[in-house]
Amino acid sequence: METLPPLPYAGLEGADMNYTCVTTLKKIQGYLAGAAIVAFDFETSPTEEYRSEDRAALDAHKSVITGVSFSVSEGSAIYVPLRHRVGRNIQKSEAVMDYLRTAVFENAAIIKVAHNLAFEAMFLYAIGVVVQPPCYDTIAAAQLTLKSNTQFRGLPDSGLKTLVPQLFDTELPDFETVTGGHAFDELNPQDAETVRYACADSDYALRLYHVFNGWFDKYLPKHRFIVEQIESPTAVYCGLMRYNGLLMDRTAMEQKQAEAEARLSKIREEIAFIIGDVEIGANASTSAFKSYLYNDLGLPVVKTTAKYQEAADDEAMILLAEWCRENRPELTRLFELVQEYRRWGKIKGTYLDGYLRHINAATGRIHPDLMPLGTETGRFAARNPNMQNCPRKDNDPIGIRSMIVAPEGCILLSLDFSQIELRVGAFYCRDEKMLETYRDGGDIHAQTTSVIFGVPYAQAADKNDPDYKERRTIAKGVNFGACFGLFPRGLRRQLKFKAGLEKSLLECEAIIANLKAGYPNLVRWQEQAKQAATRRWYTQTFLGRRRYLPGIRSQDWGRRSFAERCALNTPIQGTAADILKLALGRLIAGLPGRPWLRPLLQIHDELVFEVPRERLQEAVTYIQTCMDAQPFPEMDVPIVAEAAYGPDFGHMTDWSDE
Repeated sequence: METLPPLPYAGLEGADMNYTCVTTLKKIQGYLAGAAIVAFDFETSPTEEYRSEDRAALDAHKSVITGVSFSVSEGSAIYVPLRHRVGRNIQKSEAVMDYLRTAVFENAAIIKVAHNLAFEAMFLYAIGVVVQPPCYDTIAAAQLTLKSNTQFRGLPDSGLKTLVPQLFDTELPDFETVTGGHAFDELNPQDAETVRYACADSDYALRLYHVFNGWFDKYLPKHRFIVEQIESPTAVYCGLMRYNGLLMDRTAMEQKQAEAEARLSKIREEIAFIIGDVEIGANASTSAFKSYLYNDLGLPVVKTTAKYQEAADDEAMILLAEWCRENRPELTRLFELVQEYRRWGKIKGTYLDGYLRHINAATGRIHPDLMPLGTETGRFAARNPNMQNCPRKDNDPIGIRSMIVAPEGCILLSLDFSQIELRVGAFYCRDEKMLETYRDGGDIHAQTTSVIFGVPYAQAADKNDPDYKERRTIAKGVNFGACFGLFPRGLRRQLKFKAGLEKSLLECEAIIANLKAGYPNLVRWQEQAKQAATRRWYTQTFLGRRRYLPGIRSQDWGRRSFAERCALNTPIQGTAADILKLALGRLIAGLPGRPWLRPLLQIHDELVFEVPRERLQEAVTYIQTCMDAQPFPEMDVPIVAEAAYGPDFGHMTDWSDE
């Protein structure tokens, strides 16, 4: 396997650090004069109200910037104290921040470097500053460099205090050791240890900037482009979303929480009446319950886990319910209750208990952590809580979306890329039918219905046709799996468990055969993509985001099959992710002049905003301009963002209906 070397040891040139505390604007100006690249880092401290709260210093609603360090050359840095409770702070701190806003943070002539840029961007946004490109997030760069010959760094491997010992053979000062358990604003900014701690973060962020770019330029230049043009502006945008958060209707959530608990309690009682005192747990998947099903009742094992144990997931329960309807009808009610219990358990645990637990006491909002490099394809992930699993509007049984609300005088606005992955798939495979459909503004699901069922396009698009609904459901299932090498068995499972349609394996084989015949270039591209990945040991997005596939030549069918699926989905999902992130860079460029436009959330291909009602038209026009723009010169399939708005996230009106 031809691979690239991981990051080498960078050494520590200029070990004598020139770190200084400065308390005048003149000295700041003197240090920054003529700099083309400025690394910076904030120290933060909780406000009085949240002084005793753990991690409050990391929350821009509960803390303030205590000081900021800058580095313009390796081995040198200055620390500017703003709000220390002891020692000397800089005079006229507001005037200093006004200067820094124009001279550094919003200056298009300076590259702004930070390690975890989203954090700094969040605190700047709290005081009305939106960091502007060019910018550079060294934590994103770390995740796009190799940890080993075929493995990129994950987020846990990319912390500054992890990277510096590895690459520079030195230890950074430890926060707890420096502060002794106190807040940073209780330290004297003139003490050498305080200055060293504050300055080291910006100094080593600058050093990492040069190390990473040296590696990119030598081995993977396209990843430098991705860091500079895609991931770093995205990091800024993530800081804005985290600061704004989602306003929640807590009263409605607590009411639904009580209703869900009452519902679960009643179901538990009904289940206990049937099975006795068998412990079912929170999700009806305990070992005791599985033992009861498979040993006491003697039910067949219809599905196993990856470790070849009896499964008790949703799919297993559905299959067991079907078997019992035919063979043990007296147990049908048990499985109806179990499925309902699991559904309500997920609703309560994930959406009610989980979301309520993360409402910020200072804001009444949820401020999730969004990780733009949370998946290997480059798509976002989220935690605390995982808002990526927020139910879709067509699958929201208790209206959790309606509990995400707009404040008085404002409205929620959603812009969703229309079928972005299918459009990217059409771009890649160059199938004329697919390309023509999108270029003419046609309906790709109707086109695929026509292809797989052999009916005219007009009939496929006719909502009054008696077969319209079922055929379109199948076409959608095929479309959203077609580019990724969907197999007949996979299609059958998808239709059965997600759409409730029962189709035989032969029917699914015929559907996929018709798809391949109708979109011949799609099949050709799939084979070429798998062959290229097998030859190179990796796949990549159109802009060069790379993903290694060490299992692509494996003799183990399961491992090789997984790698082949990755070879197909990474170019499409990853390119779609790149297109979305490029749009975020265009968006932040216009936000300094639009402080009323508040980014809230990213879910898959959807961006959510909060805007004053009277600014709705203006907001839609601006955001669509940013999202619909051609992402790169080669992209010849139209990109379309569809808007919807409403008083809450569950009651959104399509903009096209207006």
